[in-house]
Amino acid sequence: MNDAAPAPSPAPRRRARVRAPELIGKGGWINTGGKDLKLADFRGRVLILDFWTFCCINCLHVLDELRELEERHRDTVVVVGVHSPKFVHEAEHRAVVDAVERYQVHHPVLDDPELATWKQYAVRAWPTLVVIDPEGYVVAQHAGEGHAHAIERLVTELEAEHEAKGTLRRGDGPYVPPEPVATDLRFPGKALRLPSGNLLVSDSTRSELVELEADGETVVRRVGRGVFNEPQGLALLPDGRVAVADTVNHAIRAFDPESGAVELLAGTGRQWWQGEPVAGPAREVSLSSPWDVAWWGDRLWIAMAGVHQLWTYDPAAGTVAVAAGTTNEGLVDGPAEQAWFAQPSGLAAAGDRLWIADAETSALRWIDRELTVHTAVGTGLFDFGHRDGEAGQALLQHPLGVTALPDGSVAVSDTYNHALRRYDPVADAVTTLATDLREPSGAVLDGEEIVVVESARHRLTRLRLPEEAVRVDAVAHRTRRAATDVAPGTLRVDVVFQAPAGQKLDTRYGPSTRLLVSSTPPGLLRSGEGAGTDLSREVEVDASVGEGVLHVSAMAASCDDDPANAYPACHVHQQDWGVPVRVVEGGSARLPLVLAGMDAEA
Repeated sequence: MNDAAPAPSPAPRRRARVRAPELIGKGGWINTGGKDLKLADFRGRVLILDFWTFCCINCLHVLDELRELEERHRDTVVVVGVHSPKFVHEAEHRAVVDAVERYQVHHPVLDDPELATWKQYAVRAWPTLVVIDPEGYVVAQHAGEGHAHAIERLVTELEAEHEAKGTLRRGDGPYVPPEPVATDLRFPGKALRLPSGNLLVSDSTRSELVELEADGETVVRRVGRGVFNEPQGLALLPDGRVAVADTVNHAIRAFDPESGAVELLAGTGRQWWQGEPVAGPAREVSLSSPWDVAWWGDRLWIAMAGVHQLWTYDPAAGTVAVAAGTTNEGLVDGPAEQAWFAQPSGLAAAGDRLWIADAETSALRWIDRELTVHTAVGTGLFDFGHRDGEAGQALLQHPLGVTALPDGSVAVSDTYNHALRRYDPVADAVTTLATDLREPSGAVLDGEEIVVVESARHRLTRLRLPEEAVRVDAVAHRTRRAATDVAPGTLRVDVVFQAPAGQKLDTRYGPSTRLLVSSTPPGLLRSGEGAGTDLSREVEVDASVGEGVLHVSAMAASCDDDPANAYPACHVHQQDWGVPVRVVEGGSARLPLVLAGMDAEA
């Protein structure tokens, strides 16, 4: 028995008292049984606001990261999604309701199509997490993914602090699940024509494969329940098996239509993070949200949406490797190792070209045998719409699929335009083949017809390929995000980073931070672009350009601060921002961006 007095508990960290703004959204609430909620309804609970948009792969990663935290702290923590759209389609309430079901969001969601709450909380990036204590004060903000560990520690602190104060209220949260709907498919992703003539569909929300008869309606069998997690892309392998992009499991699997067997080809089941191997034995290298697959040349190509790259799987060697992309998000052509992609989500092999649906840049791109990346349609992260004509002027809106056609052209599943488009490389022009397709996410040829995956109508739709395109009115859009007014001349870009509690910057092997700055158009910056290790940078803004987008990519590495531990756990914090700016007299001379979680006074 020890008679010594117990050591006092450490005092909670002092935090600035910043009152959380009210939650406002013209679209209303989802997953609440029809009830409108106010900030006061969450008093007594730790509230985590997840600012997300359903096009964003990083936002989908955060949804998965939060699931365990929600479960472990379900009587003290409430997560509220604040849906803040980038694309015009994402401002449609029906589309948000569909996305909440599609991605199995099991918490209340505020639909904020006009970005009212986004502006109140001064959010600058998707995703952003804001932590509010049981008394209604903001205590932390985190941009990007990978912050669940830091938030968990903060939640534990807040639980102890407010339990002691008597301000913590335990109990069930306000989540009310929607009524289930009976359909054969539920938000299917991609389809493939099997040698038998049947159609194989990735039934993403139900996490299984469904084989249909050639009519595209009659169910033959279901495969993989409990094995797959939101599968997407499908591709025939030379040995007759089907490669499957097992997206949320961060894996590539093979399905044998003859035996029904499913085998792991690549991936560890964990999401790839910066600093991990980018090549090696296929089952020992982590992947990140593989969205589509295609056999091209002598290997399987993978659209690695989660890290904005293309990877390959070599079945002969049993290895995977990065083939194109830097992990930076954007639209940059050129040699594969220097190219930038933005959530590549569709692949189609066609002779000497591999076509790519690059979703976040609303672009159709391709890579040649010399491994050079080209753009056929699309201009960047923030320009999109529905416009036919010469390819340099044509516009798409977040396409998820691409299909090679017999004449050398390609059909594009123009997802957020609800359309099937066609790009003709000879004419270098875009036409519209069909409209009124609800979120088409892929298509497959079947003789003289094309079978389109209408994801949000939960069905396959068969169309005859017309000789001439249907004409539609041209529409052009830019993202709804308000531009930041900056002063001409010197602008200081400050990425604010503070290691989470209990961690410190990892400087054992040199600088632990990295900053990359560029702009669209390139002439927006007279100087200051490029890479460096300092998280602050002075750039020179050209007033004559008027407006554009600053692209900022930052990374910091931190490790657990425990001198007694010889092998501390380390964490990489990374975020990419595309900040629309307008150059005006009297604008700000400083652009602050928050990289990782920190106390509110920062």
